[in-house]
Order: sequence, then structure tokens, then C-alpha cells
Amino acid sequence: MFKTLSFYTKLFIISLSLVSCQEKSTSEKTVTKKPNIIYIMADDHTSQAFGIYNSRLAALNPTPTLDAIAREGMIFDNCFVNNAICVPSRAAIITGQRAQTNGVIDLEGILPPEKQYLPKEMKKLGYQTAIIGKWHLHEEPAAFDYYKVLPSQGKYFNPDFRIQGEKPWPENVVQTTGHSSDVITNSTLEWLKNTRDPNKPFFLMHHFKAPHDDFENAPRYEKYLKDTFIPEPKSLYDNKNNGSVATRGKHDSLTRIIGSSVSRRNLVRNQAMNIYPGTDIYKNYGTAQEIPNSQHLAFKNTEEEKIYTSKVYQDYLKKYLRCVKGVDDNVKRLMEYLETEELLENTIIVYTGDQGFMLGEHDYIDKRWMYDESMRMPFFVRYPKGVKAGSRTDAIINNTDFAPTLIELAGGEKPAYMQGNSFKPILETGQEPKGWQQATYYRYWMHMAHRHANPAHFGIRTKEYKLIFYYGKYWADTSDPEADWNKGSWGNDFTRDTPIAWEFYDLEKDPEEMDNAYDDPVYKNIIADLKKQLRTMREQLNETDKNYPHIQKVIDDHWND
Repeated sequence: MFKTLSFYTKLFIISLSLVSCQEKSTSEKTVTKKPNIIYIMADDHTSQAFGIYNSRLAALNPTPTLDAIAREGMIFDNCFVNNAICVPSRAAIITGQRAQTNGVIDLEGILPPEKQYLPKEMKKLGYQTAIIGKWHLHEEPAAFDYYKVLPSQGKYFNPDFRIQGEKPWPENVVQTTGHSSDVITNSTLEWLKNTRDPNKPFFLMHHFKAPHDDFENAPRYEKYLKDTFIPEPKSLYDNKNNGSVATRGKHDSLTRIIGSSVSRRNLVRNQAMNIYPGTDIYKNYGTAQEIPNSQHLAFKNTEEEKIYTSKVYQDYLKKYLRCVKGVDDNVKRLMEYLETEELLENTIIVYTGDQGFMLGEHDYIDKRWMYDESMRMPFFVRYPKGVKAGSRTDAIINNTDFAPTLIELAGGEKPAYMQGNSFKPILETGQEPKGWQQATYYRYWMHMAHRHANPAHFGIRTKEYKLIFYYGKYWADTSDPEADWNKGSWGNDFTRDTPIAWEFYDLEKDPEEMDNAYDDPVYKNIIADLKKQLRTMREQLNETDKNYPHIQKVIDDHWND
């Protein structure tokens, strides 16, 4: 065509084209001056199940997509949860507050719309907000512009979702077909393509159900790792001096009840019961007292038991990692869409888990513990415009810090009512700002709940040390005859009070927490200082037990033990 036109005609057409491109560019810059934010969270995706955290599983390359995203941004090595259980963790993320401030201390905790602070603050900043996938905070996520969420934990296959509609919450339900990781990603892509407002920046929370137990992977992953030997933790077979009388009982008398296990050590809940149908021979026992006395002998880790435990561990990890593989592949789908639609450059990608998870360390499964595999959260941020690729930090952050940071990344300021701190300066500079927090606080409330039976505890973790106090009491006031001792979500009452004890770990010398050195006189002054910090932190965070005097009395009586 151009061969038949005059030079001036050609020049005029080119000029019009350039003007059009400039107007389009100017318009797009106006629309996208704020970054989009996608917050991706997988349930129980622990740091051991990545390549970037250099765990024993890294050589398996379980997360190639996620590792690549992480290396294009900043990786956090010391991100910790405030309470390693689903509902309190999610409440902390949405509110930027600790449990006693936001009111969510256990699995029955609810977060009403007026306390759904993160989406409310993002909307004030001009963002369109959406949450898709697992919610688990019981009340309607009405503070979001759009939601499509699983009821409670939801199902792995053919999950139902609660959505906005003409009926009151939670009656508007849609049915889907497929594996939850695929369906949740399909739903997110559908929202991005057809529902979001292209004239607004968006804040999207994309929450996978996987790899929460009981692990059900998509059928296409059945052969993944089938013939691979999964590296095993040494503490699976020999827990050495980990724990205390609080977690093991005198002469290991409570090890058959406390802490759900990979091996057959725990009589009430072990991993074989989850992954091998028909092996739950104790399923009819509601309390520890109902188990025959002959079964309460200390567990013997014989060669025969080690062979059995190894088989359970291999099957357990393969099921878990197949669910992780499904998450990684679906994140790849999401990233490819963003790149194709030219959204990736101006989108902040955040990835984390809602807590860690025990993958056989100390012969434990599940989470709840203050040990690092449970307490540590994987966390990384990709944003080429503001975060240097290949950066890494050991700055201590926790999940109450997420909301203030996201708000500041969106151009706002941390609200005064939030207890967390924004780590935006760390993302921008790679350095901890002056006065940055050097410790984090942890509290697990649900004393001996469910068949996992973990004693209630709290503690402090710094970069070098960890101090844990097991207070051995249910949170309710037991002096009140009307007290609801056994809340619905807490499951079975195996035993009420358990032994009280302290644990201390030198994390530089003992990163796997195999030697409780609380009684070592070498650490006397260090422990005393940690106790001062712990007491101060509990006061500052509104995490004392002034409302639970029976617990406070135990603390006072045993603080100097």
C-alpha cells in the first residue's frame, strides 16, 4: 500500500500513528500509576518444600516456578507466623493485629466485615479488591469487592464456593468440577479476564487449599516422584534432647499422646491413619484415658519400626509434594497470563504459606509447634520496579507485618490501629532500617486440641535464640463451673493439664533444635535477658494473660524456674 502513496501522505499517516501511540501510552500510565498486587498463599506450604530455602528436599526441585519468581525479587529467610494454625494466621494477615487485639485466638475465631481491615484500606487507596480460594474466617468476606471462597476448609475435588448473590451469606453457592488448585486458578483467571475493572489497580488474594492435609493431588501427578527416595530427617528416628517434660512427659510418659507423629509413636494420631484407610485403630477413643494402659508404654524405635516409619514417611511426603507440584504449576499458569496480557511488569507478586508444616522433623506432622519448621513462613516478593532481583534478607518479619507493608506499597500509610510494621524500606533497600524489630512473639492457645494434642505455649525468637514456655493449661477459666471446657473446634480432650516447662535453643549452634539447653549454665544470662524481652513484648502487644488469671498464676509461679 505504501508504494502508491506520496511521501507527504506517508509522513502524515506515520504522524497520526505516533500521536495515537503517545495518547495510548499516556492513558495506560494514568491507569496503572499504582501497582497491581497479587497476594498468593498456599495452605501449609512449608519452607522445607522449596528449592530456595536449601532444605533436604531442595534437590528434588519441588517448586521450579516459585523458585524462579523468588529469585527475581527478594527472599525472606526469617518470616514467622504469630500462631501456626489456619484461622489465627489469616486473621493476623487481614488485620495486621495480634490475636487478643483482633479477637481470633483459635479455629473458632471469626473476622466480621468491620475488622477486615486490609481490603478496606486498599479500597480507600482506589484499589479493586478480590479474594478467591480459601478464606476460613467464617463470616462473609464482605469488605472485598468480589469473593469466591471455599466453605471452611473446602474440598480438594469438585469444590463448592460461596459467592456474592441475591441470597444472604452463605447461601449463594456455586459448584465446580476438578481439582481445587486448578479450579481456584481458573476462577482467578476468569476474574482477571472478565470481572476486574481495567481502569483501577487491583488487589487480589489468591488462596490455594493445597497442600493442606489430608493430601489429595490431581491424578496427573500420581507418577511424580513415584520411584524417588525422599530424603529423611535424622530427627525422625532420634529426637535426642529436643523438647522437655512438657512435650514428652516424665521418662517420656506422654510421648504416646502428645504431638501427632509419622511413626506409630502417637497412639491417637499418626500419619498412617491419614494415608492408609482402615489403620485408624484408635478412632473410637475420645480421650487418652480410654486407650488401654498396655499401650502407654514408651515407644520403642526398633529396626522393624524404622522400616515401617520410613515407608509411611515416603508415602506421606510424596502425597504432600504432589499437592505442592499442583500449586507450582498453577502459579505458572497465572504468571503466563499476566505476562501475555502485559500486566506482569506493573504487578507486585507476593507468595507465602499461612504457616509452616512439620514434614517428619522430630517425628511430627501437622503444625502448631513453635519449632522452626512449623513457625517459619516461606515469603518472597517480586516487583522489578521496586525490588532488586536476587536479593535476600534475614530481617525478622511476621504475618502481622504483611498488611502494613501492602498498604504502603499501594501508596498508603500504616493505620495506627495495626500492630505490625511495614517492611517496605527493606524491600526497597535490602537493609533493615534503624530500630527494626530483632525478635518475634509466638502464641499457641489450643491446649491439647484435636488428636494432634499439642500443649499450649508461647515464646520469643531472635535471629540467634529461641525461648519457649509451655504453661500446660486450657485457656478457659477452669474455676468457673460453667466454663466451656472443650470447644467444638478443639476436638477431643485427651488430658487437661500437662507438665510446665521451659525450652531454650541456640539456633546458631543448633539450627535443627535438637538440644534443649535451658538448664545449661552457660546460657543463664542470655535466658534472663530473653525473659525480660518476652515480658515486655507481651505487654506491648496486648498478649498478656490478664484476662486468664489461672494461666497468669502459672506464669508467675514458674517464671524463674
